[in-house]
Amino acid sequence: MRALWRQVRRRKTALLGLVLGAAVLTGALLAPWLAPANPLAMSPARLAAPSTTTWLGTDQFGRDLLSRLLFGARASMLVAFTAVAAAVGVGTAVGLLAGYLEGTLDHVLMRAVDVLMAFPTLLLALAVVATLGASLPNLILAIALAYIPIFSRVVRGSVLSIKHHDFVQASRALGAGNARIMLREILPNVLAPIIVQSTFNLSTAIMIEAALSFLGLGVQPPAPSWGSMLSEARSFMELDPWLAIAPGSAITVAVLGFNLFGDGLRDILDPRLAGER
Repeated sequence: MRALWRQVRRRKTALLGLVLGAAVLTGALLAPWLAPANPLAMSPARLAAPSTTTWLGTDQFGRDLLSRLLFGARASMLVAFTAVAAAVGVGTAVGLLAGYLEGTLDHVLMRAVDVLMAFPTLLLALAVVATLGASLPNLILAIALAYIPIFSRVVRGSVLSIKHHDFVQASRALGAGNARIMLREILPNVLAPIIVQSTFNLSTAIMIEAALSFLGLGVQPPAPSWGSMLSEARSFMELDPWLAIAPGSAITVAVLGFNLFGDGLRDILDPRLAGER
């Protein structure tokens, strides 16, 4: 970890991405303590401009925008991290089994993965939520289902390149079973691409959550979400632009942070890619 931290510090873009991502996560985790007001509390001060009392202003219901922005970060981070974690777990298991055992199982699993990958990520997530109904669990399920094929492909490709290495053959010669070889020998050696892919998928998960919430298929009002805040701001863009600037900027910062950090991790964990760029 220390060596990784030293490498991150040497890459300014990776360090910037880490700082931005950490800032968003800190705001999300500490929202109950950082928010100046209840994000659901309405007041007569409707559409108030940013000031010393309301730093980001208020919305059409008099709700404090800074408070809603912070609690909206909690929703976005919860959806993104839970969906990606679920996709990593299932996708890694599928990729390990398909890549290591090969044969009929590999063919069946990869054809199922191909079917899912035939649909654009956002379209697949949209179809799942539209079918199951708009709710936070369904939103997480939809995004996870869209990402499982990606991790399955990444892990399978890594397993196919590792399974014939000498250390795997030595473990097999010593009598280790398939499960032990996959979990103790192969899995630790495919963690690097999984981690890198996870950081990129976190950024796209944030955008998908915002897009579905914008369409009314994500986090449901009155609970705050960056996407729903943007949707509500559409009617006031001309006279009260701060209503859209705040959530739009938050989405940009979060996505940029995780993307920059992912780029840095990719270069650190696979120096060959850094040399090609």
